[in-house]
Amino acid sequence: MQSSLLSHLATPPTRIPPPIPTSSHRRRRPPPPFAAAAATPPLRHQVTHSMPPEKAEVFKSLEPWATRSVLPLLKPVDLCWQPNDFLPDPSHPSEDFLDEVRALRDRTAGLPDEYFVVLVGDMITEEALPTYQTMINTLDGVRDETGASPSPWAVWTRAWTAEENRHGDLLRTYLYLSGRVDMLMVERTVQYLIGSGMDPGTENNPYLGFVYTSFQERATFVSHGNTARLAKDGGDPLLARICGTIASDEKRHENAYARIVEKLLEVDPSGAMLAIADMMRKKITMPAHLMYDGKDPHLFEHFSAVAQRLGIYTADDYADILEFLIERWRLEKLEGLTGESRRAQDFVCGLAPRIRKLQERADERARMLEPRGVKFSWIFNKEVMM
Repeated sequence: MQSSLLSHLATPPTRIPPPIPTSSHRRRRPPPPFAAAAATPPLRHQVTHSMPPEKAEVFKSLEPWATRSVLPLLKPVDLCWQPNDFLPDPSHPSEDFLDEVRALRDRTAGLPDEYFVVLVGDMITEEALPTYQTMINTLDGVRDETGASPSPWAVWTRAWTAEENRHGDLLRTYLYLSGRVDMLMVERTVQYLIGSGMDPGTENNPYLGFVYTSFQERATFVSHGNTARLAKDGGDPLLARICGTIASDEKRHENAYARIVEKLLEVDPSGAMLAIADMMRKKITMPAHLMYDGKDPHLFEHFSAVAQRLGIYTADDYADILEFLIERWRLEKLEGLTGESRRAQDFVCGLAPRIRKLQERADERARMLEPRGVKFSWIFNKEVMM
């Protein structure tokens, strides 16, 4: 099995609900017991409300700036693409609609099983959107206090969520129509994941939260861009266009969050630098790190290993993203820092080469191991080599 640093960039579940009994016939699978569906694996020690209360005034003072500089990165709804733009049109006559579905299935027939493992994993990550909106609304000073707050931070969060919502809808429907995946197991995985939540280590602190979202949006931009490339190579240009379109959204969202961190570095360079170092010491936890399908207690690690092998999202990508943000935020040239913040600056700016060296050693060890296969319930328990 190829060793993957990504498997260690998240905190996998240490306690898993009991497996759900299954049958070889899809319609005869019993529903999961309530206790198993509701169980949540324990998380690492959690810190809450780490931002000093007076720092909330920073975000209050930035509201006019956010209105001018962040909200314009949203697109008006009537200018946004919608899932129906890419899918067989159900308003067409029945035979025409079925022809479009057949064409979709013909295009996906040439894509390998391991590609669908990664595409399903990406889709499940997108489908856990309720968790991400919840996480952002835990952040002190920027949360949506009423559910319809006119604050630019709240307006951004709601509209960002609405834009992101299309991603999972589109990928889920495409996968459903392809016939290549076991939608029952995929849907169970989504339910488990939303029920488990996530633990990114952001501590209700918007400094940490916006560092996390800057990195994570960049990571999804990279991942969807690479699934687009492989779909094109595999003979499905429409799926390639879908993944590329989603990647374009992620890039625009990344720009918004990175712009917020840029502003924090301008108005509070020491506080922002400490936040960046804090998140990098914790390592950026992938949002689906509590992924579980009721069967595989190491599902996220296995999914990450396949993504690494296919070049969809790799340890090198993690280091590349860090280097990209260091350059964008001009961290090496940042001045006016306290002593602790200067040490944080040195740590962050020297981290990417260390990550690459660790991965080189891991790759060397991996080359000495025999490859092995892992079965994924998402693709009808077919085995994929790692």
